[in-house]
Amino acid sequence: MGPTPSLPDTLKRLEALVQERNLRRSELLDPQELAARTALPEDTVRLLLRGGEAPPDTVNDRVRARIRSLADAYLARTGVRMSELANRISRQLGVSAFWARQVCTGEKVPSVELLHGLVEFFGVEGGEAFFTVPSAEALHRALLPVLASLQPGQDGPDPGPDPLAAVLSGHGDVRGVALRRARDLPEERWHVLSATLNALLELDEREGDA
Repeated sequence: MGPTPSLPDTLKRLEALVQERNLRRSELLDPQELAARTALPEDTVRLLLRGGEAPPDTVNDRVRARIRSLADAYLARTGVRMSELANRISRQLGVSAFWARQVCTGEKVPSVELLHGLVEFFGVEGGEAFFTVPSAEALHRALLPVLASLQPGQDGPDPGPDPLAAVLSGHGDVRGVALRRARDLPEERWHVLSATLNALLELDEREGDA
């Protein structure tokens, strides 16, 4: 087994593939989209993509900032007020709405148990580590599916079985609608989504066999 690749290694490989395949870099390495996926500040994502280092922080800083980022995105996406978001978290996690509001605004750091509940509430990938890993690692995790989608054998005229077919069957809710819309994505982003779904399905199979 070779050494574990780092963010600089992955960025170099992605840059090489962009050049080799004449791809649109802005489609694969969109700072705004990556910031949304990682709950990192867009300025930090841009800095890391340029090969810079993120500003120093603590684990508590990361947790507060990323929860606040997810909460802000939730409010913007749903149009609800902070009070309603706090009430929803309160009902799902069994905590007070006052505490939930303080967590969403970055004033409080949740316990590990409650952080697990927030993982489920916001639907983030990677478990509690989504909130705690350093910025460079968080971005690296988001870029690995992008790289996987561009590796040899991932492209070609025949896309193979539709990886969304099994997911869509039996799901008439908003997730199904969102996945159906994903079929209209540009080819590069479709490859990224496909690789991500396949990786998640493989992970679920491994956990089921454990």
